[in-house]
Amino acid sequence: MVDILHRIGVTSSPDDVYAALTTVDGLAGWWTEDAEGDGNAGGTLRFRFGPGGFDMKVLEVRPAELVLWEVVDGPEEWIGTQVRFELKQEDGFTIVLFRHEGWKDPVEFMYHCSTKWATFLMSLKKLLETGKGEPAPHDVKISNWH
Repeated sequence: MVDILHRIGVTSSPDDVYAALTTVDGLAGWWTEDAEGDGNAGGTLRFRFGPGGFDMKVLEVRPAELVLWEVVDGPEEWIGTQVRFELKQEDGFTIVLFRHEGWKDPVEFMYHCSTKWATFLMSLKKLLETGKGEPAPHDVKISNWH
């Protein structure tokens, strides 16, 4: 198994970062405008991007500390993987330690997703620091895959 790993620092409180990761309005502000569902533990979140998307079961949430999802619908490579956001404070920043974990193999689609996750994490940072993110369909197009 292999994982996608990223680390960003945001000059917002852990509570604000947590809200952007657990509320539909927050998620629609940085990942995709087409977001719906329930961001509480046991809930399901649905995210759509043009022709496809992902459904995430919310496995665990701890305010200002952790958000953990399991992919229950979407591309075959994503099914059964987990998306984890760990939050901590450090030197005036909320640090987001991101993991998209449990990929079976480091296939080319994983390379693409790693770069897209990086652009969306920068969108999260932009949303929290300026009030406006770059969620799909306004995100950075990185290749012929989007």
